[in-house]
Amino acid sequence: MKILFMCVANSARSQLAEGLARQMFPHFEIQSAGSHPGRLNPYAVSVMNEIGINISGHHSKSVGDLPQSFVSGLDLVITLCSEEVCPILPSNARKLHWPFPDPATKEPIAEAEALKRFRLARESITAKLNEFKSELGQ
Repeated sequence: MKILFMCVANSARSQLAEGLARQMFPHFEIQSAGSHPGRLNPYAVSVMNEIGINISGHHSKSVGDLPQSFVSGLDLVITLCSEEVCPILPSNARKLHWPFPDPATKEPIAEAEALKRFRLARESITAKLNEFKSELGQ
């Protein structure tokens, strides 16, 4: 199964989801992308390291940066946007929408608060992936 996680910047939520899903579904092809890619958020890397998942080699990318063979063979596109306009990918793939607030902020906040937001996003996405895994019967 080929799954694409999408959000706007591909810097936080979709990166968390990609890292978590790759561990939970090692036999699936998992990627993430954004409609306006930014930069991998260092807090995303930190909170994933806390649970033993290294995403430091990830980078923000658009769908156009992904292999065409992956995009054309997609089984599932999962958007993670909440307050923003989610990216739309013309595809015959099944589409799911899992709205999660963006843990990243444009205004400066204390590191402890940023980590708290990213941990909450990580745990929320983990819970949703566990639910999805049960639905798949795995």
